[in-house]
Amino acid sequence: MWGFPVATQVLEVSPDGNAICRLEDIPDGGAIAVDIDSSTGGFSLILLRQGDRIFAYHNECPHAGRRLDWAPGKFLVKDGAVICAAHGATFDVASGAALAGPCRNGLAPMPLLVRDGLVVMP
Repeated sequence: MWGFPVATQVLEVSPDGNAICRLEDIPDGGAIAVDIDSSTGGFSLILLRQGDRIFAYHNECPHAGRRLDWAPGKFLVKDGAVICAAHGATFDVASGAALAGPCRNGLAPMPLLVRDGLVVMP
């Protein structure tokens, strides 16, 4: 089944770090995009979920620097892989490694923690 969830934005700041969404905002087996503010203009992350495990990567295909989503916050996710909508590059959800397509490099990971149902940046 393909995952096409809607994007979310930064929700709140918790005392333990920046909460970027709730665990329940990410459909199991699917993905969402979140926009992160920064002093350099910000960036987009893709958050993927497999059960209680969350994986975060820069929302950018290493092949051509384009976003992975085919529409804002809508991703092609199937059988533990996410597929770049622009050129069909395929990446393993759990590791970010390139599995197929024009990419030689995997996705750039971002560390996240889940605390009390919130996904936070450490």
